[in-house]
Amino acid sequence: MDNIHNMNKVKMLEFAEHGDERGKLVIAEGGLDIPFDIKRVFYIYGTQSNIIRGQHANKKTEFVLINVAGTSKVKVKDGEGNEAIFCLNRPHTGVYLPTMVWKEMYDFSDDSVLLVLCSEHYDASEYIRKYDDFVKIIRGSDE
Repeated sequence: MDNIHNMNKVKMLEFAEHGDERGKLVIAEGGLDIPFDIKRVFYIYGTQSNIIRGQHANKKTEFVLINVAGTSKVKVKDGEGNEAIFCLNRPHTGVYLPTMVWKEMYDFSDDSVLLVLCSEHYDASEYIRKYDDFVKIIRGSDE
């Protein structure tokens, strides 16, 4: 698998804010503002701050995570010992996560609503749910 350098593809995205005295509007279009066509959308809310969500990698699905309300953090690992932490605290920014990076979402504020945009429909078979299995795949010792 040539996914070892996908950690370098993880990046913050900033979306244009439009608005006037009536309020703000943010547009995020698949294939334009989002680096893939959006096939699935879900959101996470009501999560206590001591809970960790995610804890998986994906073989096929790319993600963009946007905290449309409140705040949360996202830790991303590459299976080679490198990690990065992103603080999602503005509703006009998000983080792009390519395939084959380990993701953990945590430190949710009480009012957090984490919007998740996905490049693929849900397929349980493409999820890697054990970090040790992810490391083995990244190192090429298991497929």
